[in-house]
Amino acid sequence: MKFGLLFPGQGSQFVGMAKDFYDNSDKAKEMFEIASDAIKQDFTKLMFEENDKLNETEYTQPAILLYSAIAYELFNKKGEIALGHSLGEFSALYSAGAIDLADAIKLVHTRGKLMKEAFTDIEGGMMVVLGLDDKTLEDFCANSGKKIWPANYNSDGQLVLAGDKKDLSEVEAEIKALGAKRAMLLNMSVASHCPLLESASEPLKELLENSLKDEFAPVVSNVTAKPYTTKAEAIELLASQLTKPVLYKQSIANVENDVDMFIEFGGKVLMGLNRKITKKKTQPITDMASLEKALAL
Repeated sequence: MKFGLLFPGQGSQFVGMAKDFYDNSDKAKEMFEIASDAIKQDFTKLMFEENDKLNETEYTQPAILLYSAIAYELFNKKGEIALGHSLGEFSALYSAGAIDLADAIKLVHTRGKLMKEAFTDIEGGMMVVLGLDDKTLEDFCANSGKKIWPANYNSDGQLVLAGDKKDLSEVEAEIKALGAKRAMLLNMSVASHCPLLESASEPLKELLENSLKDEFAPVVSNVTAKPYTTKAEAIELLASQLTKPVLYKQSIANVENDVDMFIEFGGKVLMGLNRKITKKKTQPITDMASLEKALAL
């Protein structure tokens, strides 16, 4: 069985994530300790107790990465290719042997801070649009005179826009008038994958230079929808990922013929998208029961 390894991004977090793994696995407990030591944050409190931090991007990102990393380690089967959605590309790099857990936690924690700092003078926002083709939305953004851009190509008929939250609010009615079934602002304070994050690119490059190993197993880039295997490529691609859209549906289309099925680690969001993109099955691993199901494949 050839597996494609999938890793979800920001927005998949919830209180109680990874608790079943923590309660039933010494390996999971050990990984929680590593993460907690890395950024001096108690991840059991962050992920298991009601708190405001879990939805702050500098904590959301390491929490999701930890959840995905634990699910991946407990699965412990080799994949043909790894890919992630947005933040999930960093989890994919962990699975590919490009970075160790402590450094990955530190990296995405700081990445979250850099993204947050980019929006000190402007309120960022993201909007999901359903029911329009890509070109219609691309042309609308380009000609709107607003600070809005395509950010996530999730599936045919589902594209997420990013930009100035005020601008996004102002064009909501216009987008619906184009024939969109839905145009809804998401609960996000950061506008990912658009030019408003340009200030974070160079600092992220420095972090990547000091964190990544020189070579690793193939990871599919969100920016190109093609695999890369070296630190030099990763530095440029991950810096660009901040300001360029996530080509998720294109990535799945490029790799689906190389795998028999997909495994999603620490979420079910990508499984939902894949139902609209590919006929290949996606098995999520979110707890011990789903882990056992995946191990039996």
